[in-house]
Amino acid sequence: MQLMETVDVIVLGCGAAGMTAALAAHEAGASVALIERFDRIGGTAAISGGVIWVPDNPRQRAAGMADSREEALAYFKALDHGDLVDETLEAFVDQGPEALGFLEDTGALKVALLEGYPDYYLDRPGAKAEGGRALDHDLFALGDLGEWAGRITAIEEPKPMMLRETPLGGGSGVVAPEELQRRMGNNERGFGQAMVARLLKACLERGIEPILNVETRKLLRDNGRVTGIEGARAGEEFSLNARSGVIISTGGFEWDEDKRQTFLRGPMDAPASPPTARGEGLDLAMAAGARLGNMTQAWWAPTLVTPDMPWPNGEQRAQPVLIERTVPHSLLVNSKAERFCNEAANYSALAGAFHQFDPQTYEYPNLPAWLIFDENYVERYPIGPRLPGQPVPDWVIRADSLEELASKLDVPAAKLGATVARFNGHAKKGVDPDFERGKSAYDHFYGDRSREGSAVTLGEIERAPFYAVEIRMGLLGTNGGARTDGSARILGHDGQPISGLYGAGNAIACPTGGIYAGAGGTLGPALTFGYIAGRSAARANA
Repeated sequence: MQLMETVDVIVLGCGAAGMTAALAAHEAGASVALIERFDRIGGTAAISGGVIWVPDNPRQRAAGMADSREEALAYFKALDHGDLVDETLEAFVDQGPEALGFLEDTGALKVALLEGYPDYYLDRPGAKAEGGRALDHDLFALGDLGEWAGRITAIEEPKPMMLRETPLGGGSGVVAPEELQRRMGNNERGFGQAMVARLLKACLERGIEPILNVETRKLLRDNGRVTGIEGARAGEEFSLNARSGVIISTGGFEWDEDKRQTFLRGPMDAPASPPTARGEGLDLAMAAGARLGNMTQAWWAPTLVTPDMPWPNGEQRAQPVLIERTVPHSLLVNSKAERFCNEAANYSALAGAFHQFDPQTYEYPNLPAWLIFDENYVERYPIGPRLPGQPVPDWVIRADSLEELASKLDVPAAKLGATVARFNGHAKKGVDPDFERGKSAYDHFYGDRSREGSAVTLGEIERAPFYAVEIRMGLLGTNGGARTDGSARILGHDGQPISGLYGAGNAIACPTGGIYAGAGGTLGPALTFGYIAGRSAARANA
């Protein structure tokens, strides 16, 4: 792309929200510059499952599945703990279907229903036990991107399956060998890789070529209006003017230690996102006088650190623990060797158990936590990147008895034995009176669905050797930042829009507050507000 001195709209951040914003602004008639701080594209979205959660979406309607604005709002209101703002919540619910339709019509998405994927809080009004609000991506052949294919975050790690084919999406995890070979030969990808690749292709087809390695140091302003950016690229000064506005969509701040310590509630030391989420966009917004919201919240998830698979820069890498704690022959214990939660509960809500604080001991009693499992588990189920049949990694603790395992974990041996024995009794009966594991339809989704009833998640831990891995408190990304109105305009301390400044994605206070309503609960609002921000900015000077 030939760098222009002035464009209509500048988009900061080349993730899912940023590329959506660029496309929306372009289709509304604006010239666009898409700016990226790093040399890779996609950020957290590229390594995610890519699921998009939007109520009453076009795929849902096409399938004849009933949903409505009223049901979606009732669902959120039933989960509200004071962090929802009506204007932005309603903007997401009202314009989410429109945003998805726009992205499908422009070729930037190709999605399908995740059959039977339930919402996370099925006891609340408006929840959909039968699913329909969560969407998966069709495969994308990377050859269509040419040299840009190598610029997507973690693209060296092939994902040649659609999520709906895997246990994470309710599938078997089995693809015929000849079909898998064909996909590998054609370099076809699913998950977040497919989403980011399609968005990128749509941008490139419209002449929106990302400008990489730009460090944006400040927002330019004229009489209070944001008019451009200033910074550096490859050691040289860089500036760009914007006639209509600047959109901040640079992701969260979880990898910035100071911001993490300042804002986030409770302990968090193992984020599952790439180490690029350092809050540069938050710095820019604060310097412009932005009002902040939702800053203590995040897309929480228990995570597993994989020490033999660090990020390319050597940073610690972790991944969300979903299946591992839900399938049979496993349970979670704390340092007292006691269970403390329904292990199969949804990952975002489960943070509450890890963040529990004991005022008497002045400690977080459920950290550290350990996932305990046996040889039955090892033969049947994955642990992190290790698949059944593969050698157990060195970082998994192994012992020939529960007593030996307790010694290695430095937890009370008698208590661990009693905890496992009690759990085994519940598993035999198929009922968990302590934490109701297996009662909810959601508990069954990530379990072993070759079994029936609560046995999809409840199974005895009885066969040596026994194993353990530490489960850390992590997140998929932060979801607090600059407050916006329903038009994605960033608000100042006075509650009025900062002229020329817009926001989307994890860089803003999420329109759904801290509520992770269902699988894809981060990407649905991100894409929607990217769409709203792009259109709003493009029309600012129309």
